[in-house]
Amino acid sequence: MKILPLHRDDLPLDTTELARFMIGKYLVRDLARGRMAGRLVEIEAYPLGDSTSHAYKGRRSWNASMFLARGHAYVRLTYGSAWMLNMSSEAVDVGAGVLFRAVEPLEGLAAMQAQRPGVPPRDLARGPGRLTQAYGIGAAFDGADLCLGHGLWIGRVDEPARPVGVTTRIGLSREMDRPLRFYELGSPFVSGPRKLLGEGQ
Repeated sequence: MKILPLHRDDLPLDTTELARFMIGKYLVRDLARGRMAGRLVEIEAYPLGDSTSHAYKGRRSWNASMFLARGHAYVRLTYGSAWMLNMSSEAVDVGAGVLFRAVEPLEGLAAMQAQRPGVPPRDLARGPGRLTQAYGIGAAFDGADLCLGHGLWIGRVDEPARPVGVTTRIGLSREMDRPLRFYELGSPFVSGPRKLLGEGQ
């Protein structure tokens, strides 16, 4: 499968548009022996002014990557146990991001299963904590430029676009009703309650 790197200029300069745009794109991690790669099937947006965003109260040492130019990794430990992979989504010094919630694994399944032994392919990266565990993503990737085309990067494949659905975000205590969670319609690799899916195109 030929995956072409996404360049910064390819990325919409708007958090919500970027979240939708990234559905069907690819997340790749290069390894010494091959690579891990999968299609992104679920993304949440955390736009400007969103009180649930880690950038809401301004730049801090721990969220500085959210204020980089769009296309940089922001990796944060959540609940004390799960790493979350986000991507900065606006101009330099403007804090906002999108959360990579789920991937359909397509290459490097053995490497992913080594990270998550005994887990079936459907569940390897279905959910943000599972995704980072399968890819071996942790604090060392915070601030990484995902537009360089090597290491940990984002890309695209020349293939027909698949339909995209939109619904509310998961696991929040406020701003729960905003339609900021995008996903590939019909994909079994999308996380969360199935009853939430199918709420729009």
